[in-house]
Amino acid sequence: MEGVLLTPLKQIYHPKGDIFHGMKKSDPGFTDFGEAYFSTVYPGEVKPWKKHLRMTLNLVVPVGKIRFVMHDDRPDSSSKGQTFSVEIGSDNYQRLTVSPGIWMAFEGLDDGLNLLLNMADMEHDPEEVERAELDRIQYPFK
Repeated sequence: MEGVLLTPLKQIYHPKGDIFHGMKKSDPGFTDFGEAYFSTVYPGEVKPWKKHLRMTLNLVVPVGKIRFVMHDDRPDSSSKGQTFSVEIGSDNYQRLTVSPGIWMAFEGLDDGLNLLLNMADMEHDPEEVERAELDRIQYPFK
């Protein structure tokens, strides 16, 4: 999908505790740094559609497993009308970069904690986001 990038990340295993890479400023997908925050989603729950108008998301799931679903309704996009999904977690450890203008929803898949880290290129601004309920875009969650 145009404007979506998956970047494999390193996991370094150590007997006293592991290291999970997130992002370097030299990585593909890095544009700027605005803020980093963590979010959780409970097992079997879906956080509904959200579209950032200016913010680029850089999402990593260091704990649990989350299905991200993106839908492109941008008028000038080569992938207009397409829906794309990916499951990210410790068994598929990648960074998901989502450009502005793409709808995204996500679902907690593991029975325990499902934790994501977003390394956004700008600080949170409630005026630059649109929200919609799950029935706005058809996708077979759960």
